[in-house]
Amino acid sequence: MTSWVRHTTFDCTDAYGLACFWAQVLGGSLAEDDLPGDPEATVTAAGGALLFLTVPEGKTVKNRVHLDLQPQDRSRDEEVERLLALGATLVADHRRADGTGWATLADLEGNEFCVERSAAERAG
Repeated sequence: MTSWVRHTTFDCTDAYGLACFWAQVLGGSLAEDDLPGDPEATVTAAGGALLFLTVPEGKTVKNRVHLDLQPQDRSRDEEVERLLALGATLVADHRRADGTGWATLADLEGNEFCVERSAAERAG
């Protein structure tokens, strides 16, 4: 028998607030019983679930694991702009003039994630 990943878990200072950000990023939804101030919150979206847990310590180093996002209905650059408008910050820009590459962003609490090219951009 094997195991499967039930959640990808993020330690954070504001579980509900960070979950709201990621729900918007992924077009997902929070659990019905998640409320502001709760010590944990869950976002369910296509492809799985993210669990956010409030912890007392802040983030101090680079993530050892991160998410790579592939836009489904827009270009990589359009997705980067949408996420910046939601409050993400640009950490490193690895986009190249020929259209390849990716952008590394950080969420509201500094957790890094990458935005890659869409499937359409890869095929084109």
